[in-house]
Amino acid sequence: MNGLERLVFDQDGFLTNPALWDDSVAERLAGEDGLGTLQAAQRAMLHALREHYFRTGGVPALSHLCLSRHFDRRCMTELFPSTREAWRLAGLPNPGEEAKAYM
Repeated sequence: MNGLERLVFDQDGFLTNPALWDDSVAERLAGEDGLGTLQAAQRAMLHALREHYFRTGGVPALSHLCLSRHFDRRCMTELFPSTREAWRLAGLPNPGEEAKAYM
């Protein structure tokens, strides 16, 4: 069994064990969701989301996250179909109903 076969997702499509995530998981999910191959800027933002989540346990202020990586403050909406999609591609767990409402 390879690493991708071990992945378990919840009913909303979020990875249940973020420790199993790597760039190949993000690429696979992006392909399955019709996004194609991820660009370097997209991968950078996925890593930034993960860093913030593991440091704080929550969803960041996205404009601040974009600016911290020297992107336009609206980078998430320019790089991904939705914040929810970026969170999912980053392999992060279900953020809860309230956070998903803002995504």
